[in-house]
Amino acid sequence: MTIAVFTFSLIGAMAIGMPVAFALIICGVALMHQMGISDSQIIAQNILNGADSFPLMAVPFFILAGEVMNTGGLSRRIVNVALVFIGHVRGGLGYVAILAACILSALSGSAVADAAALSALLIPMMTKAGHDKARSGGLIAAAGVIGPVIPPSIGFVIFGVVGGVSITKLFLAGIVPGLMIGMALAIAWWWVARGEDIVPPPKQSWAAAWRAVVDGAWALVLPLIIIFGLKFGVFTPTEAAVVAAVYSLFVATCIYRELKLSELYGVLVSAALTTSVVMFLVAAALVSSWLITVSEIANQVVDFLQPFMGNKILLMAAIMVLVVIVGTALDMTPTILILTPILMPIVKAAGIDPVYFGVLFIINNSIGLITPPVGVVLNVVAGVARIPMGALIRASWPFMVAELIVLALMVLFPALVMVPARWFGV
Repeated sequence: MTIAVFTFSLIGAMAIGMPVAFALIICGVALMHQMGISDSQIIAQNILNGADSFPLMAVPFFILAGEVMNTGGLSRRIVNVALVFIGHVRGGLGYVAILAACILSALSGSAVADAAALSALLIPMMTKAGHDKARSGGLIAAAGVIGPVIPPSIGFVIFGVVGGVSITKLFLAGIVPGLMIGMALAIAWWWVARGEDIVPPPKQSWAAAWRAVVDGAWALVLPLIIIFGLKFGVFTPTEAAVVAAVYSLFVATCIYRELKLSELYGVLVSAALTTSVVMFLVAAALVSSWLITVSEIANQVVDFLQPFMGNKILLMAAIMVLVVIVGTALDMTPTILILTPILMPIVKAAGIDPVYFGVLFIINNSIGLITPPVGVVLNVVAGVARIPMGALIRASWPFMVAELIVLALMVLFPALVMVPARWFGV
């Protein structure tokens, strides 16, 4: 009965058009009423506790860093670096998009920010070169999925806070899986673009390549600072977010000088608006999260999954299928906030490494960003590049399948995640 109240109150609230954050609060109220413990102070206290978290302070700073990078020229210079090195090969602009997405992922940690920047910079270039516009948009939307996987990652921060998992370990464990997704996208792009008769641009001289590297050096250094700082314990993930925001702001205003002081207010407002949405979602989710724990919904779900509990691979496969289905209807952050309190006790009871689960869970949620009908990244790319949504969905399928294959391989062979993670000391 408790699961039914939780499910139908949440779905019913969203079905009538209620924002997800308020739907989560309504879901909590319904659970309290069903359990006979209605108390408005519990709701207020959990909302306040949900936002009162030091690790969550990483979210606004990473969002601010992404806004500054896109406005201040850091993203454009990274694209230029990728362009001079691999832009001349057959289908090179597609590989440029993938490489640039991997580098940008190590800067902002936001799929939406990365996809918006790449769409604005590369889709006009790819269309002008003769590539199909929808196919180019589909590739860039799929490449945006890498954003929440390669550190820093806003998704890992939220999952780590809600699930009680080390955010530093999640960051380091996500590096190689993110690069694997990039490789899978490169193979998929080679496959779909092999029939295009497009003359690639001429190979750049070493002098031009050196100039691009020197020009983009300030932007390229930031991922190294973050990764090595986390690896050697110089700073926490929250402090890394502050470093990223301050560093990008300094480079954009003092080195590249593309972000004017008059534009800074708009950048701060944009980052604040995005942050407010995310933080309110997290705060509201703690109401339902606390009640999920009190009502022992997780234990009831364990009973449903009992046939899979003896086989970790089958259990992970069942959970991943569930997350894929949920990801078609919900955005990434609500999915993390709703499912993490339910799934973490199951994962721990089955003896699955929480870091391994967290990496696969975030990859799965990231893929949900390009699955219709919600597909936030699809909407961003369609809006920026002015591509019809139907055409963009059709064009993104080969790349989505490539990412799902990588996810399936990680479920079947956990060593693909955990062995590289141990290289980083996880």
